[in-house]
Amino acid sequence: MVDKLEKYANHLEDVVEERTNQLTVEKTRADKLLASMLPRYIAEQLMSGKSVEPQSYDLVTIFFSDIVGFTSMCSVSSAMEVVTFLNDLYSLFDDIIKMYDVYKVETIGDAYMVASGLPISNGNLHALEISTMALHFLRGIKVFRIRHMPNESLAIRTGIHSGPVVAGVVGTTMPRYCLFGDTVNTASRMESNSLRE
Repeated sequence: MVDKLEKYANHLEDVVEERTNQLTVEKTRADKLLASMLPRYIAEQLMSGKSVEPQSYDLVTIFFSDIVGFTSMCSVSSAMEVVTFLNDLYSLFDDIIKMYDVYKVETIGDAYMVASGLPISNGNLHALEISTMALHFLRGIKVFRIRHMPNESLAIRTGIHSGPVVAGVVGTTMPRYCLFGDTVNTASRMESNSLRE
């Protein structure tokens, strides 16, 4: 009987260790996912149960891009083709922004928004980082090919503006790091009124 109890206790220890390891792996995945959706220090605050207060920034640079002719492209493409196209393009953009001191704020449809100078200030480098990144984007789309329309050329409009913003986490179910202020609005208007590149 004692031998059976020992075997059972050893088995329980193995099961507990295995489940603990699985839990650790899943927590690491969840932490990594949250850190990819929010700035790292904000994700860490939320994971530790702290509230995140909105923060004002005196001077940052905001970038917007939009795909020229996206609506007409969607009208002749299947939903799967559109998703594949956007994934390919935004994967290219995501690879490019890794080379710069910028933060990808969001993508909505064919709009891609990036900021520099926040959530961690980079002094006066924000405009240079965004401008150089934007030129890199323009070089990248020259060689980019749309899988289901390989003979079509891609063009984007871009808008850049520097100024003050307020940034904060909005929502609890699916929290998002959002930027507010005239600087964001002006960058967006500059994009919508810019020439195609």
